[in-house]
Amino acid sequence: MKGLGIKIALLLNYFVFAILLNSVGTVILQVQRNYDITKDAASVLEGFKDLPIAITSFLLASFLPKIGLKRSMIIGLILVAGCCCLMPFTDAFWYFKVLFMAIGISFALIKVSVFATIGLVTDDAKQHASFMSVLEAFFMAGILVGNVAFSLFVDDANPKSQEWYNMYWFLGALSLLALVVLWFSKLDESAAKIESRSLKEDFYEMFTTIAKPLVLVFIVSVFLYVLIEQSFQTWFPTFYQDILNTPSSMAIQAGAVLGGATMIGRFASGAVLARIKWIYVLSVCLIAVAAIILLALPLAGNSEVSGDISWTNAPLVVYLMPLLGFFLAPIYPTINSTILSSQPKHMHSSVSGLIVIFSALGGTTGSIITGHVFEAYDGATAFYFALVPVTLILIAIWIFYRMIQKQRALTA
Repeated sequence: MKGLGIKIALLLNYFVFAILLNSVGTVILQVQRNYDITKDAASVLEGFKDLPIAITSFLLASFLPKIGLKRSMIIGLILVAGCCCLMPFTDAFWYFKVLFMAIGISFALIKVSVFATIGLVTDDAKQHASFMSVLEAFFMAGILVGNVAFSLFVDDANPKSQEWYNMYWFLGALSLLALVVLWFSKLDESAAKIESRSLKEDFYEMFTTIAKPLVLVFIVSVFLYVLIEQSFQTWFPTFYQDILNTPSSMAIQAGAVLGGATMIGRFASGAVLARIKWIYVLSVCLIAVAAIILLALPLAGNSEVSGDISWTNAPLVVYLMPLLGFFLAPIYPTINSTILSSQPKHMHSSVSGLIVIFSALGGTTGSIITGHVFEAYDGATAFYFALVPVTLILIAIWIFYRMIQKQRALTA
């Protein structure tokens, strides 16, 4: 198989950063318990993660092919490994801000490099879409494993317990393992860059790319999708604890179930998308997401949860909510692969940078809005808000589909 070693390295990188990035929901829940801070104050951690992703991607995305895609990934892994190993020695909310800032900077280096590398290790649009789906499925597997692992370190009986800090030893070791695998993987990066062009020209290309109507509609789609996904992913544990009255460990496990449902959805969507046009698949999925929200949230408000709730005796809504992940699953990898495979390989880094920037901005916006609505009203109202971006992204992807079809007809 072409580029098997580097493909394994990319999958492992994504797995590691899935755990690191999506630990923010667990951390938001735990810092409220450890440090008695409000939901508003805790929600800023999403910004400390996502804004560095956006800023780093903006400044460096178009330059990474010249810096070296593999070298950029190595730098990112070294940075997070060091920060994770320092985490157990701290006892302050401010260090979580530092940690997520480091994770954000590192993920920008990783994600832009990974997306730009996919085009180098695949031969056509079908292979590109297939590997992108597998990659994003591994990302969700990381979320599942990370949430389960964190929940094992949480002490439900003692809100002030910091035993969960020990999870960061595992994350540091996993980052170092990913570094070793990447170090010994071979990657030919020549097709990703134009040697004769200056850094200024590379940076200018990213700006001109934004001005394309096709890319603008794509950016809106990505922004809205991540706004929805992060609203759910970040606040799922808090929703389960505050609205459904589950124990903290079970609330964190709910995030794992959401991640698992998304992982299954991404693996399953690969088979479905091979037979049905992507626009129809994504449209049905978005309608299903809206239906679940409208069905599950009234159930959440009416459910009566006993003090000894567990996965074996929970009400229906506890199992219904994670289905959101299954139906959201195909959207992100499908639209990303569609835009990337429509561009020349030397532009993949610039386009990847735009994906990362607007994904980060969407994630921060969604999490902060959800956090403020959660604090001012309640979790059900906060999750009802997702119906607005769900409707908007349905409109956006149909416009995007029509523009892609028109572009392909002109180049045929």
